Amino acid sequence: MNDNMKKIKFVVNPISGTQSKELILSLLDEKIDKTKYSWEVVYTERAGHAVEIAAQAAEEKTDMVVAIGGDGTINEIARSLVHTDTALGIIPCGSGNGLARHLHIPMEPKKALEVLNEGCTDIIDYGKINGTDFFCTCGVGFDAFVSLKFAHAGKRGLLTYLEKTLQESLKYQPETYELETENGVSKYKAFLIACGNASQYGNNAYIAPQATLTDGLLDVTILEPFTVLDVPSLAFQLFNKTIDQNSRIKTFRCRRLCIRRAAPGVVHFDGDPMETDADVDIRLIQRGLRVVVPRASEKDAANVLQRAQEYMNGIKLMNEAIVDNITDKNKKILKKLTKKV
Repeated sequence: MNDNMKKIKFVVNPISGTQSKELILSLLDEKIDKTKYSWEVVYTERAGHAVEIAAQAAEEKTDMVVAIGGDGTINEIARSLVHTDTALGIIPCGSGNGLARHLHIPMEPKKALEVLNEGCTDIIDYGKINGTDFFCTCGVGFDAFVSLKFAHAGKRGLLTYLEKTLQESLKYQPETYELETENGVSKYKAFLIACGNASQYGNNAYIAPQATLTDGLLDVTILEPFTVLDVPSLAFQLFNKTIDQNSRIKTFRCRRLCIRRAAPGVVHFDGDPMETDADVDIRLIQRGLRVVVPRASEKDAANVLQRAQEYMNGIKLMNEAIVDNITDKNKKILKKLTKKV
C-alpha cells in the first residue's frame, strides 16, 4: 500500500434509517478511487460507539471518517472530530439527513461516494447545548417533546415523524420562556424555540431558512401559540423555506442564548432528545469541524431536481398525516385550506 494514500474509515450504523447499508458497502470497491484512498469499514454495536470509533480514528490521523447512517450517527462521529484535522464525510441514509441536505450532499449513495472521491472540504461552525455538541439544530418545546415520542415510536421515517407531530400538536401546551442573549433579556410564550446552525430539521423542513454553517451565529426561531387554522400554512411554509415570514414566527440571531423555563424538561439536539435542567445554555463555536462537501459548481446543478422531488414528497406526506390525525370536526376545514395553499 502506498504510504501517501489517504485513509478513510467508514462507520456503519446498521439500524439507522430505512436503507440497506450492505447495498451501499457493495459500491465501495466500484466507486472509491483506489489510487487515492485506502479504507476500512466498522459497524457500530451500541449507542455512543461511533464516538469511540471516530475518536480513535482522529488519534490515528485518519484523513476522513464517513458516517453511513443518520443525523444521530453523524452527531456521534462529529463530536470526536471537532478541532482535529480529520474530516467528516457523509453517506446519508437516516430518517431526516438534515446536515447532509444543508451541505447539498446527494441522497443517492453513488453520487455521495463521488463527493468523497473529489475530497473537497470546508470548515463549519457547531453548537453546544448544555455542554453537548450539535451540528444541525437544537431546541426546546414541542419539537423536543416530539423527538422524545419519535425515539420511542419503533418506526422511523418522515411519515412517522409527521404522525407523531400531528397527534400531539393540538393538545400540547405552550410554555413561557425567558431568553437572554448578548443583546438583552426578553420573554415569550412559545410553542417551540429552535436554534439553527444549519437551516433544517431534515427532510427539507426548514425551521431556520436563513441559517448558514459558517457565519458564527445561531438562527433562533420562536413559534408562538397558534390555532388549528394556522397548521396548513405553517406546515407549507416549513417545507417552502418561508416559515420566517409567518406572523406566528419571531426570529433573531445571536452567538449565545440562555433559555430559562419553569422546570427541568426535555431538549433536543440534532433530533435526539435529552433531559436537562430548567436553564438551557446554547452557544455557537466557529470553524470547529472539517467536512467533505461537493464542489461549489456542483451543489445546485446536481440537486435541483432532487430537492424539488423531495419537496413535493414532503408536502404529500404532510397532507396525508394532517388528514389522518386531525379530529373529524376539523378534517373538512383542513382539506379545503390545504388545497388553497
